[in-house]
Amino acid sequence: MLRLAFRTLRLRKGGFIGTFIAVFFGALIVASCGGLMETGIRSNAEPQRLAAAPILVTGDQSFDMPNEDPASLDSDDKRKFETARLSERVRLDSGLVSRLRSVPGVSDVVSEVSFPLAAAGQPALGHAWDSAALTPYALVEGAAPAAGEVVVESTSGLKSGDRVEVASRGKTETFRVAGVAGAPRSITQSAVFFSGTDAARLSGYPGKADVIGVFTEPGADVEAVRASVVKAAGGATVLSGLDRGVAEFPEADSSGSNLIVIAAVSGGLSVMVAMFVVASTLSLSTQQRSRELALMRAIGTTPRQLRRMVLGEALAVGLLATALAAVLGPFLGEWLFDQLVENGVVPGVLRFYQGWLPAVVGAGAAMLAVFIAAFVAGRRAGKIRPTEALAEAAVTRRWLTPTRVVLAVLCFGGGTALAIVTVAVMSGPVAASTAGPAVILWALGVAMITPGVAKVMTAILQWPMRLLGGIDGRLAVLNTRAGIVRAAGAVTPIMLAVGIATANIYLQTTQQELADQAFTEDVRADAVIGSAAGGLSPDLVGRIQSVPGVAGASEYVTSNVFVEAPYDDSDEGRPAIGLTASGAGATTATKVTEGSLDALTGATIALPEVFAKDFSRGVGDTLSLRLGDGTPIDVRVVALTSQRPGFESLLLPAGLLAPHTTAGLAQQVLVRAAPDVDPAALTERLREATAGQPVSVGDRNALVAAHAKDQAVGAWVNYLLVGMIIAYTVISVANTLVMATMRRRREFGLQRLTGSTRAQVLRMAGFEGGLVALIGIVLGTVVSAGAIVPFCLVATDSLLPMGSPLIYLSIIGIAAALALTATLLPAWAATRGPAVDAATSGSD
Repeated sequence: MLRLAFRTLRLRKGGFIGTFIAVFFGALIVASCGGLMETGIRSNAEPQRLAAAPILVTGDQSFDMPNEDPASLDSDDKRKFETARLSERVRLDSGLVSRLRSVPGVSDVVSEVSFPLAAAGQPALGHAWDSAALTPYALVEGAAPAAGEVVVESTSGLKSGDRVEVASRGKTETFRVAGVAGAPRSITQSAVFFSGTDAARLSGYPGKADVIGVFTEPGADVEAVRASVVKAAGGATVLSGLDRGVAEFPEADSSGSNLIVIAAVSGGLSVMVAMFVVASTLSLSTQQRSRELALMRAIGTTPRQLRRMVLGEALAVGLLATALAAVLGPFLGEWLFDQLVENGVVPGVLRFYQGWLPAVVGAGAAMLAVFIAAFVAGRRAGKIRPTEALAEAAVTRRWLTPTRVVLAVLCFGGGTALAIVTVAVMSGPVAASTAGPAVILWALGVAMITPGVAKVMTAILQWPMRLLGGIDGRLAVLNTRAGIVRAAGAVTPIMLAVGIATANIYLQTTQQELADQAFTEDVRADAVIGSAAGGLSPDLVGRIQSVPGVAGASEYVTSNVFVEAPYDDSDEGRPAIGLTASGAGATTATKVTEGSLDALTGATIALPEVFAKDFSRGVGDTLSLRLGDGTPIDVRVVALTSQRPGFESLLLPAGLLAPHTTAGLAQQVLVRAAPDVDPAALTERLREATAGQPVSVGDRNALVAAHAKDQAVGAWVNYLLVGMIIAYTVISVANTLVMATMRRRREFGLQRLTGSTRAQVLRMAGFEGGLVALIGIVLGTVVSAGAIVPFCLVATDSLLPMGSPLIYLSIIGIAAALALTATLLPAWAATRGPAVDAATSGSD
């Protein structure tokens, strides 16, 4: 049977090519997402400044937190934990250096501190000269720095004896250049080296080390020494080999985790869409061969032989497509990774890696889709009785099966359940976590009953079509109704494209708009002072408050903290903002319902009401927190606040929160103008008051724009990956419509022989394409509404999403144009030759 099928392949090239395209692009996208996931799992970052040390010791950026309320466990229960990740760098005690020196096989141990600065107006990182051996750097002139001296890179243009101004931690000092060191080409960040005393003072963390480098004795087994270092490190993270890059670039590890989530969500969505598109395409291809299959049944072919033939053909096409996708998948994956790097989503130090496993997963997902689709199509073809075969081949009418009914009920039930959960349980922008999957369930449910829905809509739209198109419109309606199963195969991918695009884009625009609104409503600052070199001096707020026309000034620090007691089920922590008590009321619009922000000093906290209810805490009560660098601390509640749902943040004193961030200092100071002072005039006064200091002064618009830019990065990720999936569905739309239209060459020929002109045939095809597009657009809109409306009711108290109407108009315009183009161009090609040739061909 397979030999016969392959020998007749030249007579059905359209079905072969259509199935090949659907499988190929599905496997390609899944394989590329698999490459992103593998890159995130590995989180490989080549060490640069620490490359010379074979072993690196760094702080443990994770901790174990219970995933159940300890109070609900019996004394005999075994505590269950899950790993939570700290958002700020965890530093090491420098005393660890002496312990590591005593480890057998260790020849030297060097501690490393790194802090941002500006030297001669250029950004750089500061280090102690002792840590130059970790790269290594070598002096090309001069000597090692003493107190008040620095060593600069040869690319700086400075020479020994020069004086250079160094701005760090909000202050500017002048140092003498003691020497010049040659910088290895692998280093991407300029370095300035200080004496050990100056480096400890300027870093802000005396007695602490960011990383400790361990050198081994010649001939020593690095992994054996590493095992001994692990025992002596007391819980710190010990890295060797390629993993050492995470010690130098901790953001690579967190970005790797984000990359895993991005790839998992996008890959999962791609698998679902690919399986559905492949199934739809293969089903259409099998339907178009119904005459051939019917004749085979009539001459004695058994159902088993037909099923085996359809399955074998499909698997053969699938193998060709997936083999090609496996070869090209890494190229698409690397291109996607490069786009993420260029747009600041992942750091450039992260190395893309794609082995054989993503290719196997992509091929497996595609082949599974092919197998399921071919099994269903072959089973249906084999069930036709020989006496019904030719009649069934003429016009396919039966489509509703028990399997379709069960799947439709399950999908609609799941979509309804997610809508209820979204409205009843979720709050704020987090509701998008259930709204996103809902659109897929609604789409799958509608796809199961598309022939029936399309038939009803065709009956409704027949009068407008006849009114607008006359006899051509009437023929288009009759053809669509007669071939409703064929039409449904073209409607489905249009519905998918419109539904997925509309839902995901508007969910993103709504979340972005809500975030911008929440920020602008909460921050009342008229001006912002930003750091140009490693943070702002803690005494800057006091100086700014004394500037004429200033109503209030507050440091602004952002971080992430974990609530340990009472039990908090958030494994991602809670957003925290650090403010200065004296200026918090003037610079933030946060509504205080109990207590006062003036008391936000020392170990205190202002708690959102919704958290206070969840934690059963009020003013005067105590919470146990773990700050961003892992430091545990007990804080007393001094105020309760009312904040926009979904955007609640814990408010802490800036002096408490900032030292436990990676920077160690506030990066911004918010300033509020007095009622009778023009904000523009205040901005100029602030520039005058801070002249000569390593700061930048901007107005409120600069503050809002900076926040919007940060939001745009996350939005861009969604647009890129969702756009890739939408592009696949668009390809499937064109693919399906071209397949469906080209197969009608014989039908068009017969129509022309009965008196219709070529122009009339093309107009009829155009009306059919328009009708199919309209049905697909309406169904896609309904599908997207099933996800958007519940989300918007929760997040915005409105039925409509936030975002320009032009987005929706563009989506449906592209869908309509694509449907018409993919219908008219093949129809034009199918009607080019003599009608009599077309009428007698019957092949594609």
